Amino acid sequence: MKAIYLDNAATTKIDEEVLSLMVSTMQENFGNPSSTHQFGRKAKAAVETARKNIAKHFNVSATEIVFTAGGTEADNLILNNAVLNLGVQRIITSKIEHHAVLHTCEFLEKSQHITLDFVNVDEFGSIDLVHLEELLSTSNTKTLVSLMHINNEIGNILNVDEISAICKKYDALFHSDTVQVIGHYKIDLKETPIDFMVASAHKFHGPKGVGFAYFKKGFGILPMLHGGDQERGARSSTENVHSILGMEKALSIAMNHLEKDRNYIESLKLYFISELKNLSEKIQFNGLSSNLDKSSFTILNVRFPVMNAMLLFSLDMAGIAVSGGSACQSGSNKGSHVLAEILNESDADKTSVRFSFSKFTTKEEVDITVSKLKKLL
Repeated sequence: MKAIYLDNAATTKIDEEVLSLMVSTMQENFGNPSSTHQFGRKAKAAVETARKNIAKHFNVSATEIVFTAGGTEADNLILNNAVLNLGVQRIITSKIEHHAVLHTCEFLEKSQHITLDFVNVDEFGSIDLVHLEELLSTSNTKTLVSLMHINNEIGNILNVDEISAICKKYDALFHSDTVQVIGHYKIDLKETPIDFMVASAHKFHGPKGVGFAYFKKGFGILPMLHGGDQERGARSSTENVHSILGMEKALSIAMNHLEKDRNYIESLKLYFISELKNLSEKIQFNGLSSNLDKSSFTILNVRFPVMNAMLLFSLDMAGIAVSGGSACQSGSNKGSHVLAEILNESDADKTSVRFSFSKFTTKEEVDITVSKLKKLL
């Protein structure tokens, strides 16, 4: 039985070139970057070169990049820093954000007594920009707006240029969880003035357990981890040298093949949509995931016309890996908080599956998946 992986929004297969670089780094560049001898200096130089190369992809300076253990830590570092160090007393977000943002905002509401407001979303998961302006115009309190660039479950693409302009109009800070964007789309932070964003290497064929936070120049950073002075005091902990270099390599590969990979994956998504429609006219798509102009080319969230509680399990038994919600819910029986927010009761009761693609996905795998779905449904 052929194993088929269609859960790339959860994590991606590591690129062979990245793996090779990481192995050689562990063997040949194993020094502690904080050590002053030649082994430490070699490791430090490699980390700082990687930082500079990553920064260039976003048209920012290396000093604005802080390495973390992934997107969740980066979101936490940014949100905590905004409240504890930058004077933010109010956060505006949505109820369909990743839990790395939602749960952190709820924690800050309880522990730091900040005001937490939620902007409205429509039945497709789109942010109500009029409501956002209303929320921002009703208070002079120092505010941070936190809205993800691409939703990890339904794939909706947020117009970050519009959000940036609104935030600037009301003197609010803007943080965006860009985990599903980095390595798939180009972002020039000189053109789109996002104040804070995050990345996780394993979303673009890099290693797990490493990512970065971007802090626009001028914002001081209060660390969450103490006990060292790494990352210019922003994050204590010995740098994960081989993973940082692996992340830089993975990002370089992704950015160099951006258009080619996008065209290929986009064609697979379009083909899958067409085959699903041929399978049943009653199949629907959650959010804007079937609209290639308004959703990520890597994500398709499908709502089947029936309730089949065993569908994910049956697909797994058939060798097909997918997700019923976000990555954090893979293997969990908890429902999707995103779908619960945007779907009516009738549609929420139907079985929804998130399929997500990568450059390693093949047309043959799509055909096999459609064939299995036909039998299961």
